[in-house]
Amino acid sequence: MTEKLDLLFGTKILNRQTNEIGLLIKTWKNEFVDGSIWFATCVDTKGKRYHIELDEIVPMEVVNDSEE
Repeated sequence: MTEKLDLLFGTKILNRQTNEIGLLIKTWKNEFVDGSIWFATCVDTKGKRYHIELDEIVPMEVVNDSEE
């Protein structure tokens, strides 16, 4: 079964793989035989939707706070 968590909908994020800004649409927990991983569906600045591991994105609020 897949768990979903939609509380973060619309959060502005930084994709650490591409170093680009995007919006988080939804998160879900993907179950595998040997464990589970949280994933996110995001949209980049060009409107392209993509899936990424939740550990690979950071909310922009956290990025902005660390720069100060």
